[in-house]
Amino acid sequence: MKSLELLMQEHRLIERGLALLKNIADRLERGESVSIEKVISLLDFFRVFADKCHHIKEEKALFPKLETRGIPREGGPIGVMLNEHEKGRTLQEQMRQALSDFLEAKARQNFVSSAREYITLLSQHIWKEDNVLFQMAKQILNKSDDMELEKSFESYEQEQIGGDSHEQYHKLICELEAYFLLHHNN
Repeated sequence: MKSLELLMQEHRLIERGLALLKNIADRLERGESVSIEKVISLLDFFRVFADKCHHIKEEKALFPKLETRGIPREGGPIGVMLNEHEKGRTLQEQMRQALSDFLEAKARQNFVSSAREYITLLSQHIWKEDNVLFQMAKQILNKSDDMELEKSFESYEQEQIGGDSHEQYHKLICELEAYFLLHHNN
């Protein structure tokens, strides 16, 4: 199903962002300095791409469609996914708040703690979607549902982040990987 493949492709980009966040958390734990501007760019990626683009597609299009096909919201995988989306938003906010006092050791510790929790949460969340929820979806959605979801995804992406922003976030992750993983590894 093309709609689910699109979401899984977005998962791969989000996982690359999580690897960058781990790199940043590791550096901070070792007492190294990091570029606040680059950290802000990465947090912006999670806020806009992962949340406003990706999670909105799931929350506004995929999950309601799955509900109409019999997968319950409460007491089922959809409810779990929605709760995890909210927890992720809370952790993003905690990381952003820690940036305001980043020169303080306690703020850096808070950032690292929230970052590690966010990495674990999203990594497990993505696994559950790819290997459980999306597999269920493949069994119950039909070709018409898939085409409808694709159109909805395109519409939400245009509405939430704009036409070429998807490519801009791919480019941003590549630039951050070059900065953190290639040129600044010890």
